[in-house]
Amino acid sequence: VMEVEESGGGSVQAGGSLRLSCTAPGFTANGCDMEWYREAVGKKREWVSTMASDGTTRYADSVQGRFSVSQDADTVYLEMNTLKPEDTAKYSCKINKPLNWKCLGWGQGTQVTVSS
Repeated sequence: VMEVEESGGGSVQAGGSLRLSCTAPGFTANGCDMEWYREAVGKKREWVSTMASDGTTRYADSVQGRFSVSQDADTVYLEMNTLKPEDTAKYSCKINKPLNWKCLGWGQGTQVTVSS
């Protein structure tokens, strides 16, 4: 299991921006993907975005056009713009890759709170 650490959460007003970071030493070398999820109080965990090992990115419809992911070595950034109150959740990153047993790991999560 890889060590995964997020940072960058906080509180912001609607329309504002935040950038989250997720660092997992070795995930790039092992060909892993990094996925972002969020879980709001009373709701199921929701997939947000993926930075795949080949550099491609994918986004949930709910964040498409507002969120973007980028990568620098073993850190992936989730840039969140035009935040809405419904983006309030605990955001976590996950190391994953089908059929690659080395790609396992969850971060502890970081809270994002957007006020109206």
